[in-house]
Amino acid sequence: MKPAMWYLIMIVVGFFYVYLTAVQYIRGQEANQPPTSYQPHYDPQYYDENLISSSNTLDFEYHNYAKMTDFVRSMSATYPNLTALYSIGKSVQGRELWVMVVSASPYEHIVGQPNVKYVANMHGNEAVGREMLLHLIEYLTKSYTTDDYVRWLLDNTRIHIMPSMNPDGFEVAKEGVCRGGQGRYNARGFDLNRNFPDYFKQNNKRNQAETEAVKQWVSKIQFVLSANLHGGALVASYPFDNSPNTTLDWSQLLHILNTTQGKDGREEVDYRSVFQQFTSTPSLTPDEDVFRHIAGVYSFNHASMHLGLPCKPGAHSFSNGTTNGAAWYPLTGGMQDYNYVWHGCMDVTIELSCCKYPTADQLPKFWADNKKALVRYLAEVHRGVRGFVKDEQGRPVEGASIKIRGRDVGFQTTKYGEYWRVLLPGRYTIEVYAGGFDPREEDFTVVETNPTLLNLTLYRAADRHEAQRRPSYVGGPNQQQGAAPQSGISGFLSSISSQISNVFSIFG
Repeated sequence: MKPAMWYLIMIVVGFFYVYLTAVQYIRGQEANQPPTSYQPHYDPQYYDENLISSSNTLDFEYHNYAKMTDFVRSMSATYPNLTALYSIGKSVQGRELWVMVVSASPYEHIVGQPNVKYVANMHGNEAVGREMLLHLIEYLTKSYTTDDYVRWLLDNTRIHIMPSMNPDGFEVAKEGVCRGGQGRYNARGFDLNRNFPDYFKQNNKRNQAETEAVKQWVSKIQFVLSANLHGGALVASYPFDNSPNTTLDWSQLLHILNTTQGKDGREEVDYRSVFQQFTSTPSLTPDEDVFRHIAGVYSFNHASMHLGLPCKPGAHSFSNGTTNGAAWYPLTGGMQDYNYVWHGCMDVTIELSCCKYPTADQLPKFWADNKKALVRYLAEVHRGVRGFVKDEQGRPVEGASIKIRGRDVGFQTTKYGEYWRVLLPGRYTIEVYAGGFDPREEDFTVVETNPTLLNLTLYRAADRHEAQRRPSYVGGPNQQQGAAPQSGISGFLSSISSQISNVFSIFG
């Protein structure tokens, strides 16, 4: 082979080698960095009827299953770079359980980027949340190019929105009916929010198609933060919903008492508020501080929820518009407890309206009251700690069990070794366990301004005496032990220089 050809081959091979190294370097930097700590200001006005009517093309009306399906399909086609439509399964009567992803990367999981979700209408006659989520889909997609806060949120978060978990129930519910149970249950007569496995008591209710679909969904995607939207009160309720001391089926009893009609057609006394004063006690999770905080984020960003006013004279009032679920009234088989205990997802129940199914002319006001809260709640996923768990070869450790010391409800790593946990500012210790590896613990600090990045290396138990344990790089406020890997343009050029030297050393 001629020398000129040989040198040409060397140059081409060297170029591609350096190019691939550069790509890997940049992707590695992106995958191991927390989202930008800069959160643009977000403070929309609560209610301006002219502004609302002019900025929304989605009508303020209730959308039945056919209209809802047409809308989400239309949004998916109109905004293919920001949305991805999928179904997690079908209802008892065969209706799709639609979910819309809204994100700057809707069709792929960006490693290190958290998943959050909203679920509405699991009680078919609680209809406001269904419409709020349809308007949220429209608002996020339309605002991406004009609103810095929305752009930041979609660039750094994968948002999954399920407008209706109980489409069968909605089809038979009646607009304008504020109380009563028509449409509440699925087509087989089951309350879907009493149909999940329970932490405190065995739940023997027969599994329903909608519940099973959600269970499969949350087992495949590791959601970090969630909220489910209901109606019939104005409050943000957080786990636990159940208590080890509950002996009666209070959920059914209170539901009956709360909807009893007098002989003259007038509603009798709201017995719920009477009974709970004597029978309901708080059932607190190890993450009480976090749940109280995120419930407050929704309540205080809502136009009036934080005032804690009762829905009617004599009814229960809620301090700051939040409550522990069991302190309000205990129930068995609720979805938020299941998400938290089984999957480590911080889930809150948001009651949006005193009337379960108010008339459609009230929807513009509901949207104005809830828009800011819906957006700001999603951003809470970007507080606390996050990072990667890998072995000594840099390979991700999937399914590692993690908990924060003193908080016994744990969570796990994804197949990429990712983990996230919403925490308030403070000092913590993380504990990591995985089969075949030595346990690992690390102290870290969480601050208010940005999530702490904490990458952890696990060493195989067989090699524990030989492993040279080097401290992992800890982001956020923690000080790095030893020299930090260079980042930015200096790190890129350093990597390029190193690889060029390696290329020429290979060829002599």
